[in-house]
Amino acid sequence: MSPRAVLIGPPGSGKSTVGRLLADRLGLAFRDTDADVELAAGKPVSDVFIEDGEETFRAMEADAVRRALAEHDGVLALGGGAILAEATRELLAGHQVVYLEVGLSNAVQRVGLASARPLLVLNPRSQLKKLMDARRPLYSGLATITVATDDRPPAEVVDEIAASLKE
Repeated sequence: MSPRAVLIGPPGSGKSTVGRLLADRLGLAFRDTDADVELAAGKPVSDVFIEDGEETFRAMEADAVRRALAEHDGVLALGGGAILAEATRELLAGHQVVYLEVGLSNAVQRVGLASARPLLVLNPRSQLKKLMDARRPLYSGLATITVATDDRPPAEVVDEIAASLKE
């Protein structure tokens, strides 16, 4: 069993929105590893970060990704930082990995600067820029498909991904 598509990208790239629409388009189930972490922890990701620390969250996230890659055959969205774990990057080899590329201004608009994203608490715009700059090479290196999402409606992004997926 293997996901039909694995979506990666920074916060605000549209992984959840595009993922749900793509799954509907393909007639498949959608799964989000952040939701898996929340279910396992019994609390929101932001609370796991605050109460248990980033290290605990990252361990839970890596486990959620490992399980989802083995169990899920639909569309899978990974949390923005899931690709930081080397073991996760290794597990993604051989999968159709879709990098949803987004520029800073679009990401800021989508994320909202007052959101409950734990890594964006202090000076969110600056933090998001640093995060995006640091992770961009990882996203690009893992991607088998890269789709620009700036100033595009989600349905158009889904069209491009669906046309690019290999059977």
